[in-house]
Amino acid sequence: MKILFVGDIFGAPGRRIVADHVEDIVKTNKIDLAIANAENAAGGFGITPAIAEDLFALGLDVLTSGNHVWDKRELYDYLNRQPRLLRPANYPEGPGHGLVTVRARNGVECAIINLQGRTYMPSTDCPFRKADSLLSQLDPAVKVKFVDFHAEVTSEKMAMGWYLDGRVSAVVGTHTHVPTADTRILPGGTAYQTDCGMTGPYRSVIGVDTDTILQRFLSGLPVRMEAAKHGAELHSVIVDVDEETGKTRTVRRHTINGD
Repeated sequence: MKILFVGDIFGAPGRRIVADHVEDIVKTNKIDLAIANAENAAGGFGITPAIAEDLFALGLDVLTSGNHVWDKRELYDYLNRQPRLLRPANYPEGPGHGLVTVRARNGVECAIINLQGRTYMPSTDCPFRKADSLLSQLDPAVKVKFVDFHAEVTSEKMAMGWYLDGRVSAVVGTHTHVPTADTRILPGGTAYQTDCGMTGPYRSVIGVDTDTILQRFLSGLPVRMEAAKHGAELHSVIVDVDEETGKTRTVRRHTINGD
């Protein structure tokens, strides 16, 4: 079976390029399960219930997130009502969940796990121990397991990949908005990429208006962050998993330049 994972959807440019291309990617590549990180979908900071519903309507089956999932207060109740929008599982008890099991288009049960790193990130519980706990709770019959690890530091992401190698189908990183070129299958059969990259405006500084960020660096003063509007690109990973074993057969990056 094939899984599509779309990197951090950022603002209106990210939503537009997803709307323009995801349906075709799913059809052309015979995708069985489509996942996207959507924590920056609302103007670059957070996500709203209405935007989440729009993204589901475009054909995305599960949405993951990260530290910005808490930016919009109206989302808190929605997290409890919509299990297919995940928040990192290693936050303390609160709204929402960090694990969901869904039935893919080919009928296979798949588990999607959302975790967040701790280095240079908000304080959370240990993501490694949380991963152990979540995997121990899963029905052994669920072989296909996908992990979005939302973290800042490459070494922490790599450590998670090796830690879960052979126990999950894929570990793909998000958060830095810069795609990495280390896509591979680890020895135990787990697909890995340190960061999927952003789906949004690349004529920017990781999604934010370039002039605004330059002003911040040059002056040292706080500035109001504004999402950039141009240079949209869609960055994703397509993972082909053996549904009988949960091991990855192939993994590759899939990129679209929108303008």
